[in-house]
Amino acid sequence: MSAPMRTVRIAAAVFALALPAAAAAQAAGDIVLQGGAIYTLDAGHPWASALVIADGRIAYVGDDGGARAHAGPGARTIALAGRMVLPGFHDAHIHPMSGALRLLRCRLGEFKTAPRVYAAIRACAAAKSGHDWLLGSGWSPEVVAHPTKEQLDALVPGRPAYLATEDGFTAWANSQALKIAGIDAKGPDTAGIERDPKTHEPTGKLKDGAVDRLRRVLPKPTEAEYREALRRSTAMANRFGITSVFDADAAEQIVDAYRAADLAGELTLRVVAAQSIDPARGPEQVDEMVARRDRVAGRRFRADAAKIFLDGEIDMHTAALLEPYEDTPGARGDLYMQPDALDAVVRRLDAEGFLIHMHVMGDRSVRAGLDALELAAQANGPRDRRDQLAHIGVADPADIARFGRLGIAANFTPMWFSAGDPAFMPAQAVLGPKRARWMYPMASVAAAGGRIIASSDWPSPSMNPLDAIQVAVTRQPLDSSKPARQPQERVGLAAVLAAYTRDAAWAAREDPIDGTLEAGKAADLVVLDRNLFKTKPAALHEAHVLLTLLDGEPVYRDPRFAWPNSSK
Repeated sequence: MSAPMRTVRIAAAVFALALPAAAAAQAAGDIVLQGGAIYTLDAGHPWASALVIADGRIAYVGDDGGARAHAGPGARTIALAGRMVLPGFHDAHIHPMSGALRLLRCRLGEFKTAPRVYAAIRACAAAKSGHDWLLGSGWSPEVVAHPTKEQLDALVPGRPAYLATEDGFTAWANSQALKIAGIDAKGPDTAGIERDPKTHEPTGKLKDGAVDRLRRVLPKPTEAEYREALRRSTAMANRFGITSVFDADAAEQIVDAYRAADLAGELTLRVVAAQSIDPARGPEQVDEMVARRDRVAGRRFRADAAKIFLDGEIDMHTAALLEPYEDTPGARGDLYMQPDALDAVVRRLDAEGFLIHMHVMGDRSVRAGLDALELAAQANGPRDRRDQLAHIGVADPADIARFGRLGIAANFTPMWFSAGDPAFMPAQAVLGPKRARWMYPMASVAAAGGRIIASSDWPSPSMNPLDAIQVAVTRQPLDSSKPARQPQERVGLAAVLAAYTRDAAWAAREDPIDGTLEAGKAADLVVLDRNLFKTKPAALHEAHVLLTLLDGEPVYRDPRFAWPNSSK
């Protein structure tokens, strides 16, 4: 082990969430995990071989002998046999509800030829549905290169149909769907409507703002659908070792569904939800958000964060840049909120104590976000802020050090860091080589003293933290089939593990109870089948989660891993 083991007994006043005295009295129900590579993420004592769990909390972290001495005679012992234990993973930007709704609808992602996609759509159309619409996702423009409304009319006769790509930024709609949305040859134009150059008729393929326009007329999910979607996404998250998530864009109906699930005891992870800011409204909307935040706070759910979308995507020329796109002179993309309006909303959110979370892809949106948060801090005075900018597709070098100086977390989505992501190479091309050097500057922010955290943005390609951890370390696709992109922005394994655990817990205001394995904290942890520090970087994603605990209870267990009296 790289640091001395520690022996810790629980003091009554460690902090408000410390174990009650009865649990500290070596209860018969103690669980002892021993003989492992326990990476605690506690900077003073990063490694241990054993820990004791009592009443859902960590009672001891240290060596095997100390664990046996601490635990009562009726304790149950799990032999780790060298396996690795980590704090439960935190996904700091994910869409569990809206993403999992796709699992309830027509899924097209597994089909790699156009005929198979068409056959799957026909099958979905023939199946019973709770809606008049056919809704689905996952088709790829590389597979169906020129989708048309006429094709979809034939595949889905007699009802409107809407099919999104996996990333949600492109959609395929049939004639009925377009008509309902008011998208035709004569109607008001919207950016992103692909049209026939001769007739001006919409072809059925939509991007960007046009997708949003059509989404506004889609049938709203029912509460039952949201609850089922949540059950599916949380089961998936637990299987990947995730014990805490930050829902990065939760509309009111989603917030209410989380609240209902929490009250029903259905949440098998901790959830912080970011309420959505309407860019067309001003600071007055914060009053509603405060009331909602205070109404829904529960055992494992809070809605004390706010989400602001500042721009779009680089490869689609909708990210806001300081200088024009390399291939489109004069075009810089637009901010979705102008600085004065943004500053006013951020100042009010900050005054109310919200965690402020912004989607920023272009260097101009990064700067606008940093500026707004800095101005709010100056206006409202000192307090414990946990704000973050998410994605950071490209940043101006002059803004890199501001993250650390201002105490703003930089939230990165590592699965987008390599040529394995379909948007990476197009984004690199439209930025040009000079700016592309600063795409996803994770290592640069960390080197300049900034706090880095990590996320999946699922339903983007993979929810699995181990996939993202490998790409952050290598900047290559998972199969290593392409060279590293911006290799100078690779980060070490220890840094990205902290980004997915300790520092993400800090950003969610959960650090008093989890994020590290320390006595008194909740027993939220994951057991892996191997020590990541002894695994080749290109094989990190091959590690398997054997056990995920939340409050000391299994929420996922691989059948190969024994757990005493397990019914899960």
